[in-house]
Amino acid sequence: MSKEFDCRFFASEKPCRFKLDCPIDDTCPKYQSMGTRILIIKLAAIGDVLRTTPILPVLKEKYPQAYITWITDKSSLSVLEENPHIDRLLTANYENSLRLHVEKFDVLICLDKDTVASSLASLVQADQKLGFALSEKGHLYPLNKEAYYLFRLGVSDELKFRQNKKTYQQLIFDALGLGEKYGEYVINLRQEYTAYGEQLMKQWGIHNGRMVIGLNTGAGKRFATKRWEIGGFVELADRLSTDLKAHVVLLGGPEEIERNKEIASRTKAQVIDSGCHHSLKEFMGLINQCHLVVTGDTLALHLAIALKKRVVTFFGSTCHQEIDLYGRGKKLVADVHCAPCYRGNCDTMICMKNISANDVFHACKEVLNKTSFL
Repeated sequence: MSKEFDCRFFASEKPCRFKLDCPIDDTCPKYQSMGTRILIIKLAAIGDVLRTTPILPVLKEKYPQAYITWITDKSSLSVLEENPHIDRLLTANYENSLRLHVEKFDVLICLDKDTVASSLASLVQADQKLGFALSEKGHLYPLNKEAYYLFRLGVSDELKFRQNKKTYQQLIFDALGLGEKYGEYVINLRQEYTAYGEQLMKQWGIHNGRMVIGLNTGAGKRFATKRWEIGGFVELADRLSTDLKAHVVLLGGPEEIERNKEIASRTKAQVIDSGCHHSLKEFMGLINQCHLVVTGDTLALHLAIALKKRVVTFFGSTCHQEIDLYGRGKKLVADVHCAPCYRGNCDTMICMKNISANDVFHACKEVLNKTSFL
């Protein structure tokens, strides 16, 4: 095979970005070998995709000439686009699945346990496979012995809920044999989205140097059990505004429209309802303007971590030990017998009711004090 077909800049059906003719004698001055071809399969959810990105710089260090392809769900593209460590970003669809059936990789990494991702991991050709795949009997199984503990975590509540003390990053680094050391999330927020957040702050009259605290009030469709009570947000917003003299901004997506309107209408202090119409990148630009973000175990939590924001977060139905705040926040964990449970809905919501506005307020003060904001 001619050497240009191994070049990381070769574009197949069109000229490469350098607009040079591919010389037949393989003497192109821009030629660079793909080196170790690595395929990462991590489709969703968006927060899980984002907190998987710490593997990227370590893979590039381990394989200096690596050419990394990442295939993900369409919804997750925004958090991976323009990532400096990803050479090719693919959307999970029929066409790209066919493409990956034909290509061959040196290393395949599948960190999803769902049927689509694990099936693709079984079908793709690779010299080394790490993570998970689907067996001929239709069952998930670990591809390497290092991934067995992470596999067991999914089938044993005792192990996941009570015994495990490792963060998600520790778990995936162990599963891939990358060692114990991991770094920050890797994300690239372009200037236009930073400017979007700055413009909103000016529009709301926030330009006098006062502290901005974002309250992310929702929890998505799948886990209503992650959602803190409206009354808690109302009391917290009043105390943050009155006692700390902070600008309080309500954050959320389309599902929080009515929820945020109610919170804003019930607060005594003036709070800002930021609206629920922002694109994901615009939402990131908004979070980037906050000095502190208060949120449950949601996508907003992972965006705040990625943007290196100070965070106060609360846990009931999910496992707090898997989340690393990188020393920039505080977790409030419900002390109830039934938590964690990973249930999507609950009649009592006892875990969230166990966390008071006073608890969250003092956690906010503690985090801000540590960083000399108060």
